[in-house]
Amino acid sequence: MYTHGMNMAESREDVGNLIIDAHNHPNYLGFNCEKLLQDMEQNNIDQLWLLSLETPRHEYHPAYFKHCWPDGNGAIPFSSCLEFYRQHPDKFVLGYAPDPRLPESIHRLEAAIELYGVRVCGEFMLRMMYDNPDALKLFRFCGKRGLPVIVEVNYGVGKVNGQAEPWADYWYGGGIDTFERAIRACPDTTFLGHGPGFWAHIADDEGYRLSNYPKGEIIRGGRIVDMMRSYPNLYCDLSAGSGLNALERNPQFATEFLLEFQDRCLYGRDTFGNEHQQYLNSLGLPEEVLRKIYAGNASRLVD
Repeated sequence: MYTHGMNMAESREDVGNLIIDAHNHPNYLGFNCEKLLQDMEQNNIDQLWLLSLETPRHEYHPAYFKHCWPDGNGAIPFSSCLEFYRQHPDKFVLGYAPDPRLPESIHRLEAAIELYGVRVCGEFMLRMMYDNPDALKLFRFCGKRGLPVIVEVNYGVGKVNGQAEPWADYWYGGGIDTFERAIRACPDTTFLGHGPGFWAHIADDEGYRLSNYPKGEIIRGGRIVDMMRSYPNLYCDLSAGSGLNALERNPQFATEFLLEFQDRCLYGRDTFGNEHQQYLNSLGLPEEVLRKIYAGNASRLVD
């Protein structure tokens, strides 16, 4: 069983038994700074990546108004990340992802790096194709500056005439093919795959067309496995219901997947509580592998 260590790592070689939540947000689901710190303590999380979500108002689902308090800069503006970080810089790694369609986006990101120490570019959740020339330009800039990029891929599966159809609801990124083209076009940029439209491709089936969270046995040969083997700059963000659902479909497959890609899988939640840790700890993975997933890989990417 993975045992938690209390001291913060001083270097990427000294992660010990730290736990880093590599995907979360400020003022999300009712968690202000105080409540978030309490949640981190309860769940043995030493450090957390604070990600913005500057999806334009007309592109995010109306339900976001009950999950957070959007302003004119997006669903979760960078200013909220900065507010938390300034209070507890030892607890948070600062993330920021400006909309690449804005002409000043790279200048904004560069200023955030230089002025505030941003170390992660995330989260992108945009109703655009991720191989858009503007997006590729920003992704390549992240590669030059050493920032990992976190993107949500989502087919927005909804109902049309009673039948499940992709692209019927709020979609983001343009699907797995578009994401693969972006990864291939930016070999010097580290991408973290995330979201229903990414994790649905753990299996070689049509589940991504029928549900945002497909269930059932995993048919081997899924796109994620092929892409992970083909692109060393692709990492997996295990967070959210989408990541947990994909792993829970078959514990044996999940174990094999995490063993094969132990150097490129990152623990994250994109929610609160302890479900992800409980499941990862139940798989019987070697301690060395858990150390990488819980902290080592995340620490290496932002060192």
